[in-house]
Amino acid sequence: MMSIVKRVEKKVEDLLTEGNYDLVAVEYVKEGSERVLRVFIENREGDLDLDDCARLSHRLSDWLDEENFISESYILEISSPGVERPLRGRDDYQRFSGESVFIKTYAPIKGEKEFTGKLLGLKKDLVRLEMSEDEIIELPLKSIAAARLNSDI
Repeated sequence: MMSIVKRVEKKVEDLLTEGNYDLVAVEYVKEGSERVLRVFIENREGDLDLDDCARLSHRLSDWLDEENFISESYILEISSPGVERPLRGRDDYQRFSGESVFIKTYAPIKGEKEFTGKLLGLKKDLVRLEMSEDEIIELPLKSIAAARLNSDI
């Protein structure tokens, strides 16, 4: 059986094919006593506005009501990923080359599990990161647990 997140991802991608939008992430999490189904999208041509989010929210909500595969009550949120957008997939590592990023690995690499630096893109299966003017580190893509744009710099 397909997970809730995977089913919602598939439907959102279908719904977004009509516009200039991309799915960034779907989360289904427990926050306090409530469940939240959170969908992050972005507009490839610029800023995401409330009307964009509302349109997707109505269409997705109708589909979720019709399919009725989530047994517990939940809150549906549609939003932009914000300034600390997660990096997902090979394309993001190329697209955001030149940006400051924060990367966390599953296991230590050179004694560290957290890296902040300037993203230099992808070379085969290695994410290239400029840590300082004279230090570039290459992190295997499969070793990355989480990565996001970094607004701290």
